[in-house]
Amino acid sequence: MHAYRSHTCGALRPADAGKDVRLAGWVHRKRDHGGLLFIDLRDNYGLTQIVIAPSSPAFAGAERVRAESVIRIDGKVVNRTAETVNANLPTGAIEVQASALEVLGAAEELPLPVFGEPDYPEDIRLKYRFLDLRREKLHRSIVLRSQVIASLRRRMIDQGFTEFQTPILTASSPEGARDFLVPSRLHPGKFYALPQAPQQFKQLLMVAGFDKYFQIAPCFRDEDARADRSPGEFYQLDFEMSFVTQEDVFNAIEPVLAGVFEEFAQGKRVTKAGDFPRIPYAESIAKYGSDKPDLRNPLILQDVSEHFRGGGFGLFARILEKPGHAVWAVPAPTGGNRAFADRMNAWAQSEGQPGLGYIFWREGEEGGAGPIAKNIGAEKTTALREQLGLKVGDAAFFVAGDPKVFYKFAGLARNKVADELNLADKDQFKFCWIVDFPMYEWSEEEKKIDFSHNPFSMPNYDHAAFLKLDPADRATIESITAFQYDIVCNGVELSSGAIRNHKPEIMIKAFEIAGYGREVVEEKFGGMLNAFRYGAPPHGGSAPGVDRIVMLLAGVENIREVIVFPFNQQAQDLMMNAPGEVTPKQLKELHIRIVEPPKG
Repeated sequence: MHAYRSHTCGALRPADAGKDVRLAGWVHRKRDHGGLLFIDLRDNYGLTQIVIAPSSPAFAGAERVRAESVIRIDGKVVNRTAETVNANLPTGAIEVQASALEVLGAAEELPLPVFGEPDYPEDIRLKYRFLDLRREKLHRSIVLRSQVIASLRRRMIDQGFTEFQTPILTASSPEGARDFLVPSRLHPGKFYALPQAPQQFKQLLMVAGFDKYFQIAPCFRDEDARADRSPGEFYQLDFEMSFVTQEDVFNAIEPVLAGVFEEFAQGKRVTKAGDFPRIPYAESIAKYGSDKPDLRNPLILQDVSEHFRGGGFGLFARILEKPGHAVWAVPAPTGGNRAFADRMNAWAQSEGQPGLGYIFWREGEEGGAGPIAKNIGAEKTTALREQLGLKVGDAAFFVAGDPKVFYKFAGLARNKVADELNLADKDQFKFCWIVDFPMYEWSEEEKKIDFSHNPFSMPNYDHAAFLKLDPADRATIESITAFQYDIVCNGVELSSGAIRNHKPEIMIKAFEIAGYGREVVEEKFGGMLNAFRYGAPPHGGSAPGVDRIVMLLAGVENIREVIVFPFNQQAQDLMMNAPGEVTPKQLKELHIRIVEPPKG
């Protein structure tokens, strides 16, 4: 028999009854039932119940052993009696009667429990991550992550993509976040950077003629943590394709994403490949108050300005006198009562807003209820209700001002109403594409035109006309969209992508419009620009975030729950004490001197 195990702790079934077996694993739980000791023995594959009788040579060792110690058990498989079968456990129809026990690795008193999975402070969980990873839910999520990555890789290869690895040590580049810098020993005063994304390298692979590239790529950004973003390091399914239109990119990646979600959705419905809606950016903002809408929520924002223009409700009428200002409505089916209206108003104030106007409709009352309804009268209130498709028992909430300023709050209100009234169908994964992002926007802070999103996207504008654009023609420039797109699932942005600007003269003009001279473009992006001068194919791609995909499939809201060894919110590894100090010798070799920050 093998030195440690003949079977795993998830393998034994009633057909194995009568066999002499050897198992090894962790003491998950120990129980004393009237002299008999029971140990739930756990390994990566499952859990098996061990029974130790007082007469067994294993009994003395079993009495002393602590939870989470690693032990080896020899024993005989027996079927459980009908009343003791555990139908919730794959091995629940059998148990092992132990004849020998050896402690392979004794455990000291635990700093956090593994059995039962109670809530525990995150700093303790991260410091003892090796213990935290033994807990069933987290362990399952990390295994799921591995399975998802394997599935993504297999599906990409089946779609005709070839996997390449791009450099980890590279040049600093302005991708939008801070770089992690690595000092060069051989070149004093110079630095490598860890890649924020393999963007330029994957485009250069297209110039090199490789056609369809992908990689499960590590990316590094020195940015603050959020629930859906890990500081430091993250992974993405990075891909790029040559000789493609935007639709070609969509048709290539939709089967991969839909297939992976169907494989691991555990019965939830998934948007079928080929059925991902294409929602223009402007429409998404107007309907959902977000460029990453959760389409499980059926509510649609509507512009109801005309019902308030010119009088009735003075506050809204005055707001509408300003050019470009509007009143948007958030419909609230079944929310037609004052208690809910007051609750939403209090929520709005907690979000830093002055309040949230409302109307609600109730039985036997002409027009609607609430201060706004009383001001605009029954006729306009009824017209509002009809526009919004509402009925008696429903409500509507209103946001007024400059939509460019309030649209995000309107989107939050839309989601809050749906959550409070249980209107969203959460038993599904709903995908969409957000397309036609604006190429440029006016920066009020800098008083200039700047890029809205990715500066390397191909403008969706006649190229000859683009080259003749006057940078001072603000109205025309702000109307230009880009061949740029986001993949969104359940309100989570999985990736941004684009058809790339592969023509040097168009790229230089694009940056010129945003106020960057030719010399800046040549200096910052000379490598890629020079490559384009030697024959670059039209190309495009995207990079769905692996961590976010797994987060959605695992049903968790914090991305650290699907990363094996994550940083905390201060970008620290509490287990390995990183970042840490280095020796004077190391600093000297790198020609670096530490300058202490000023005190106070």
